[in-house]
Amino acid sequence: MPDFSFDRLRRYPDVEAENLFAVDASDRLILDEAAAALAAAGPGEVVVLEDHYGALTLGAAALHGARGIRTHQDGLSGEEALARNAAEAGLAQACRSLPLGEELLAGARVVLLQLPRSLSALDELADAVRRFAAPDVRVFAGGRIKHMTIAMNEVLARHFGELRVSPARQKSRVLVASQPLPPTDAPAWPRVARHDELALTVCAHGAAFAGTTIDIGTRYLLEFLDRMKPDAEEAIDLGCGTGVLAASLARRRPGLRLIATDQSAAAVASARATMEANGLADRVSVLRDDALGSRPDASAELILLNPPFHIGSSVHAGIALKLFEDAARVLRPGGELWTVWNTHLGYRPALTRIVGPTHQVGRNAKFTVTVSTRR
Repeated sequence: MPDFSFDRLRRYPDVEAENLFAVDASDRLILDEAAAALAAAGPGEVVVLEDHYGALTLGAAALHGARGIRTHQDGLSGEEALARNAAEAGLAQACRSLPLGEELLAGARVVLLQLPRSLSALDELADAVRRFAAPDVRVFAGGRIKHMTIAMNEVLARHFGELRVSPARQKSRVLVASQPLPPTDAPAWPRVARHDELALTVCAHGAAFAGTTIDIGTRYLLEFLDRMKPDAEEAIDLGCGTGVLAASLARRRPGLRLIATDQSAAAVASARATMEANGLADRVSVLRDDALGSRPDASAELILLNPPFHIGSSVHAGIALKLFEDAARVLRPGGELWTVWNTHLGYRPALTRIVGPTHQVGRNAKFTVTVSTRR
């Protein structure tokens, strides 16, 4: 048996810091609650959803003998961390990553799930399980109690006939769902909404930030599209979400070539659907990427960014700084990074240090918009 220890798991290439961890008590509780089911499962009958950095997948393989594990993580950095941790533990052959859908879930009898914070994300995951998994599937869905709500029980109850709640342990709890209800209609995802004020149709899968709405930071940045490097021939929407910025810029400037990138599988699928819905698929390329990892140095003229300020459930500046650093690497000298951020976060000194001279071009009651010019 491979020499496995939770303590050796790393978050890399995701942000690492003393107060950010690769495993928590909910991982251990999910594995303990599912121990008997894992022992009884055959090869290929275990699926792991939204594993943070590999604790569930590798724990199921090393401690409970699961093989042929299929996994799906929305975040690319988590997917890459799992692959690295699996290789380090000698378990690279025990699991494979797949998109959310029938290939991932067909015949699954045990599903381990780290509960997403978004109820919409949970709804899409639960709907996929009930459509494609085996009729006797059991879902072991856990998390930290402070992030769990009764609404999560209600979402699971829409898709499963039986729901059991585990006793709490170390501030964690597990919901065990079974008896999947037969689907009676087509999948509800992606959802679609028309925003007439922008002449834009927005499509969103469950885990996409803001869903089919347009968050207020993005709305504010939209006011500055015409001022963004007028001579640019191509632009990147970094952390594109559902693709609102890229689609709006493509509409406003027909001669511009655009790339929209996000590490979220749901965001990428949403942005692609948004481009299709607005007739822009031939002008906007949508890529799943960890920051701008696949883009060459000094290759971009213009980058747009509405950075997140959460890493999982933690408020942490690390993800924004990572995006600033990659933007600086990819921008050509004289290229522009346009960023919208919550004013209280005070990102301007960091942008100046990392990218180059940074000027405030707009500020309202909550947000600041800056343009940083690459040195």
